[in-house]
Amino acid sequence: MLLITGRPGSGKTTALRRAAERLPGWRLGGFLTEEIRERGERRGFRALTFDGRARDLARADWRLPARVGRYGVDVAVMDALADELDSRQAVDAWLVDEIGKMECLSRRFVSALRALLDGPTPIVATIALRGSGFIAEVKRHPRAEVWTVSSATRDTLPGAIVEWLASARRGATSHDEGATTRAAAVSGRRRRRPAARDE
Repeated sequence: MLLITGRPGSGKTTALRRAAERLPGWRLGGFLTEEIRERGERRGFRALTFDGRARDLARADWRLPARVGRYGVDVAVMDALADELDSRQAVDAWLVDEIGKMECLSRRFVSALRALLDGPTPIVATIALRGSGFIAEVKRHPRAEVWTVSSATRDTLPGAIVEWLASARRGATSHDEGATTRAAAVSGRRRRRPAARDE
């Protein structure tokens, strides 16, 4: 399991999207997110599945009981996305954007991710830089490898993600020497067992 973390706006989602674009022929499961912008202002977030569907996940003008910051969150949309994160699906890799406060409002999402974490299919997920609860739990998972993206490293990150997935798809338990060197250069650090203290 590869976790991509960094500050908001550091390029986590862009790196994951560009990595997905470099995987023709792969059966991808999961979802990406994009900003909803109106008149140049961010007004919310939309989830995009790899079969071409799009659903608004959170908006500033929604008056919903589930909220993160100024955004109302449609937990039913997150539940529907979670139902498709089925470990029995025949996919080559799971890409999940992201494991954050909004997504974790869905108990079904948390349960689905826990099942995927213990499955054999490679997972690459973006994850909040800070957070407790399930966010911290995922970072502490014994299979978790955490890469931190910054403005200095984000351009090379998509290629490194593809390389990591190719290695994982071959059933390798760790990267070969070349992949390790490249990953270290991109992420700035590599961890197999993140410390219990949240970043």
